[in-house]
Amino acid sequence: MKNKITKGHIAAFITIMIWGTTFISTKILLDVFTPIEILFIRFLLGYIILWIIYPRRLSFQNFHQEKYFILAGLSGITLYYLFENIALTYTLASNVGVIISIAPFFTVIFACLFLKQKRPQFHFFIGFIIAMVGISLMSFTQSSIQINPLGDILAIVAAIIWAGYSTLTKKISQFNLNTIQTTRRTFFYGLIFMIPVLLTMNFQVNLSQFNNLTIIANLIFLGVGASALCFVTWNTAVKILGSVKTSVYIYIVPVITAITSTLILKESMTWITITGIILTLIGLFLSEQHYKKTEDSIYELTE
Repeated sequence: MKNKITKGHIAAFITIMIWGTTFISTKILLDVFTPIEILFIRFLLGYIILWIIYPRRLSFQNFHQEKYFILAGLSGITLYYLFENIALTYTLASNVGVIISIAPFFTVIFACLFLKQKRPQFHFFIGFIIAMVGISLMSFTQSSIQINPLGDILAIVAAIIWAGYSTLTKKISQFNLNTIQTTRRTFFYGLIFMIPVLLTMNFQVNLSQFNNLTIIANLIFLGVGASALCFVTWNTAVKILGSVKTSVYIYIVPVITAITSTLILKESMTWITITGIILTLIGLFLSEQHYKKTEDSIYELTE
């Protein structure tokens, strides 16, 4: 049991380590592709890679089971990234980064409503507040705080959508199916739902856009690493740890981003940023404490 729990934490940490660095690849690719083009290409590539890794077809069982794959694809693959990208066009990236980090709070609400999970104790909410203070310090170090109602509301919607995706993922894990197959099925529906968006947002990809090794390398990183690998590891973590416990790892994304910006983009690491990192990690630790006592309980096995 302890080894299984450790595996879940490692899977969540690997996911966040990669997701925290994707902004670099996205920033490079935005010189050549539009956000929706990047989104479609990375998940199409991820879908193909998952077929290559595990070429066994997941058979259709019934609509009751299939609807969870449909909703997961719509929410976690299409709507989340769509709302996040649109939010970035109306508000600051720092605003979006902070707001998206409240997803664990909504995950708690959904887990209590739909997964019959017990409400977290005081530690979780104290940890949440401390982590949000830390994330805010990191996000607003380089930019001033600006309120952009439309963009900020869209970012909140994206956070709610991700919480819904995590809850759906936990329900899917209860079917006891192969995680690669279920992730691939989710990608399939996500790609299907992207098609109407592509048709309305002037999707124009041609071979000349792939004549640069840097572009190809970053697409591979997003498609293979950030999509195929990370969604499998994230779904594995949710299956083992539960939706809430896994979702608090989202707090670390701004930490990884801040460190990566310093190491790769040579951005300055101020004492405010360092304070934010420390507070965020403290918040993560406190949010995890409620579950330490129940890791071996029936709840952890059946959540």
